[in-house]
Amino acid sequence: MKDRRASSAQFDLSYLKAGVEQLEDYLLSQEIYQAIGISASIGEMPYPQLTLGNLLLAAKRVQATLYDRSEHIEWNHLSQKLVDSRSRWQVAWRKKASAEYRQRLNLWGQFLEEYDKEPEANYDRYGYEVRRRVILEILSDETENTNETEQEKLSNLDRFLESVFVAGDFIWDSKLLSSFPRSPYWYLYGHIKNRFLRGENPVML
Repeated sequence: MKDRRASSAQFDLSYLKAGVEQLEDYLLSQEIYQAIGISASIGEMPYPQLTLGNLLLAAKRVQATLYDRSEHIEWNHLSQKLVDSRSRWQVAWRKKASAEYRQRLNLWGQFLEEYDKEPEANYDRYGYEVRRRVILEILSDETENTNETEQEKLSNLDRFLESVFVAGDFIWDSKLLSSFPRSPYWYLYGHIKNRFLRGENPVML
């Protein structure tokens, strides 16, 4: 199953605008996930909850889909607000990013474990679930120093993913290609096997 979330500048700009307006309260709260408080247009996927990872993902997406001058002006304004918030609330920002990183790492690991046990029942979730791996990449520069256990877990998960990965075309909307190059986002360029061949025995480490 692919992630069919909208890939338009206006979709992401609306999310970023709502998120930036709530960002100070969010950073100072104990929540990792918070309702964004806006509704998508009819026919669009719902907006994700407010998290730093989702905000930063939307920021990367929007840079690839900006079209007219008004969108560029709005993006520049919102981008500066993100930079200002990161600077003003450095400690809260890194703590929040670290908490989200740990949770997404666990959820990404759970998906790969479920796939490892039953590949045929779970392979088609990859197009959506890989979003967690993308956000982990984005958050890696925002967190407090990740500990050795977290680094080792992600490395093990990546090795397992490589062992069952089939390289191919970019799996998200082609409009987003410029924001997600093959390095480091190699896992967006292909898919995972729908079954293990006889003799194969990839093991989750």
